[in-house]
Amino acid sequence: MTATPTIRVQHEDFDLQAEVDLLSKGKSGIGAVVTFSGLCRDEGGTLAALELEHYPGMAEAEMLRIGDLAIARFGLLGLTAIHRYGKIAAGENIVLVVAAAPHRQAAFDGANFVMDFLKTAAPFWKKEHARDGASGDWVSAKDADDAARDKWK
Repeated sequence: MTATPTIRVQHEDFDLQAEVDLLSKGKSGIGAVVTFSGLCRDEGGTLAALELEHYPGMAEAEMLRIGDLAIARFGLLGLTAIHRYGKIAAGENIVLVVAAAPHRQAAFDGANFVMDFLKTAAPFWKKEHARDGASGDWVSAKDADDAARDKWK
């Protein structure tokens, strides 16, 4: 039986351990669970928050497509991907990927694959809010993110 990814785009924070438990407890065949939790950086004390926006419906559909690809490519037995939106303070969670597989390498690769594609393919946008109260710029895409994604092709 093929796993179905759990995909959520939500304003509220998530509980990493609760998500790992939901994905893996009592499931047969899982030998490895890899998690990635992305946090809002403070950029050396200058950034207060990031404001994240998304394209509702399209963001979830793209995350589901990426999740399905990861499950098929790496033989994952479970996958959860959660991406938050709204104003997120420095130090708070932004994104979570939990990949479960029979062996560690597939779980690591699956989680990396999902993150590399989320960064470049899912319709999310980030705007910086400085600690001094100034509203900053929208964050531009990075060539390094494209290069990370392209290594999977």
